[in-house]
Amino acid sequence: MADRQRVVIIGGGFAGFTAARRLSRLARGAIEIVLINPTDYFLYLPLLPEVAAGVLDPRKVAVPLASSCPGVRHLLATAERIDVDGRRVHCVDPEGNRREVRYDRLVIAAGSVNKLLPVPGVAEHAHGFRSIAEALYLRDHLIRQIELAEAADDPAEREARCTFVVVGAGYTGTEVAGQGMLLTEDARRRRPGLRGQSLRWLLVDKAPRILPELDERLSRTAQRALSDRGVELRPQTTVAEATADGVTLSDGEFVPTRSLVWCVGVRPDPLVASLGLPVERGRLCVDEYLNVPGHPEIFACGDAAAVPDLTRPGEYTAMTAQHASRQGSRAADNIAASYGRRRRKAYRHGDLGFVVDLGGTKAAANPLGIPLSGLAAKAVTRGYHLLALPGGRARVAGNWLLDAVLPRQTVQLDLVRGGSVPIDAGTPERPHGTAG
Repeated sequence: MADRQRVVIIGGGFAGFTAARRLSRLARGAIEIVLINPTDYFLYLPLLPEVAAGVLDPRKVAVPLASSCPGVRHLLATAERIDVDGRRVHCVDPEGNRREVRYDRLVIAAGSVNKLLPVPGVAEHAHGFRSIAEALYLRDHLIRQIELAEAADDPAEREARCTFVVVGAGYTGTEVAGQGMLLTEDARRRRPGLRGQSLRWLLVDKAPRILPELDERLSRTAQRALSDRGVELRPQTTVAEATADGVTLSDGEFVPTRSLVWCVGVRPDPLVASLGLPVERGRLCVDEYLNVPGHPEIFACGDAAAVPDLTRPGEYTAMTAQHASRQGSRAADNIAASYGRRRRKAYRHGDLGFVVDLGGTKAAANPLGIPLSGLAAKAVTRGYHLLALPGGRARVAGNWLLDAVLPRQTVQLDLVRGGSVPIDAGTPERPHGTAG
């Protein structure tokens, strides 16, 4: 079978995972499919805030590639460089070994990384939130701050350890603030020495309101839910400087804290910019068929691709999981079409709405444009996630049921050591639009 055509997919996120699984079903062994990904699982990112809050076991949001993508060869490695002319992908495995992988077709679905803005002290003192490791690290850190606050003799230190600042009021930041407040409040109630001690959570963003991606009605619903819970909302505000003792906000206020959570947003993987091909704000330009112009053998989808939005002429599709998964499926179909097995089709997808889980019984959703809040929104939110999960639905539902009837285990996993903060500290960039 050495003469089989080889399709290489870079990235096992929503786009790459979906493309690999779909193409495997279509090809039925006729072509070799190689998935290059640094982890052996697909991470369902939307549920990561619930991992950080201790609601979900981290394994429940990690879908194994081996069992979910039969017929796909997984290469545990990170793509470092692509030789477009030579049709080679240069990658490195977790132990530093380098290798080249030849391809006949290439799918670039490298996804995105933390957007690190040029704010003094952020790389040294902020906590990122893009992986299971970062979510578990943050959970340990939050619990540790409550435990250290109880042991503190200095009231000022206790106050600082009970203060938490989240930067970025998009989906992730809003959910982290909502879930984090519940986790720390639960931990505080279990500490007799903190009886009467209040917790302070701040959610800051340069945008004029939280969740600027949603319509104003849903944004107000989420704002009311967080405010009722005690979260301070600071629109049109961001962090000017971060230190070990606290953060200075753009309005001049210094907030003593040991917890700065960075949820500003994401930027396309830097691999894309290194290709020497046309890009749009760091995203690889493709046509409506997800093909790179001038390179019919190269496809791109997800956050790494600037895909024309046929439902909104002149614009590009948003960097969302909803688009990424559907683009991955369409890329697989169009690759199959290049081998005569399908009919080539343009990517077109209308917005189906969004869901935001605020923890507890609070949520906001607009399925098919219908604004919902409260328990109805919570039901839609969890139903959507169960449908979108490619595996392990029963386990996730079981975790939700146990969380509803049993107290949380607010204990550390001994992940916080020294002063290390797991955040992508790559080259800072200036934000586009209203990033926090």
